[in-house]
Amino acid sequence: MDIMKKEDWEQVRDIFIEGINTGNATFETKAPTWEEWDRGHFSVSRLVAREGKDVIGWAALSPISTREAHSGVGEVSIYISERSIGKGIGTKLMEELIVSSETNGFWTLQTNIFPENETSIKLHKKFGFIEVGVRKRLGKLNGVWRDVMLLERRSSVVGND
Repeated sequence: MDIMKKEDWEQVRDIFIEGINTGNATFETKAPTWEEWDRGHFSVSRLVAREGKDVIGWAALSPISTREAHSGVGEVSIYISERSIGKGIGTKLMEELIVSSETNGFWTLQTNIFPENETSIKLHKKFGFIEVGVRKRLGKLNGVWRDVMLLERRSSVVGND
């Protein structure tokens, strides 16, 4: 695992577009610019998995709120290239993301996943994420209302005071 750099953006963006094209990874319908993406994510806990020089997966955290009380809560984004699915890349990224998040003071990680994305749900539950609930008809994607499962993981290391 490596720290994501601006120079990785083109490959990170390509993997994000693959996720968009599945119809089960995000409400987004187009990839942001680097500047937009950079503003929307914490500057820490940005990771890429590589195969040689190629980025084959990435993970990052975004804020759930601007309130100080929520400063240690991050929303997980994790994407794996289509050619690397089933190789354990998601597991490696999640392991490293959890360590990095705790090192950077995050006490809760949360994620919103379409219920149809069973692989992502399974990955998160493997790392102790629990289902908080299903947010019914949270938004429309391509004109279709979609439910989203909210999962969260509480750190056993940070925020236990």
